[in-house]
Amino acid sequence: MPTVKPARHPVMRVAQLSLGGVLIVGAGVMGPLPGPGGVFLFAGGMILILRNSHRAKLKWARLKRRWPRAGGMVDRVMRRQSALRRRARAKAAATAAKRVAVD
Repeated sequence: MPTVKPARHPVMRVAQLSLGGVLIVGAGVMGPLPGPGGVFLFAGGMILILRNSHRAKLKWARLKRRWPRAGGMVDRVMRRQSALRRRARAKAAATAAKRVAVD
């Protein structure tokens, strides 16, 4: 049975959404500078926005359907429960197929 997470306080949610937006804008500013700093800022901003915005989650789901490899990689980095369940199911299916092939 899945556990229910407690709802975040609306002020904290808006603060985290704002911080995510600032990090993404900061990534654009850091982009021309040498080094990978902009990538980490962008990733942090995306994580904050995806965890706090329902609309962003819906758009992200559409993008993942279009580009599943990139979406799966980001889900693993974010340690999303859905990605962990999919990996466990795929692993169980692979071991079941291996058993059928051996028998």
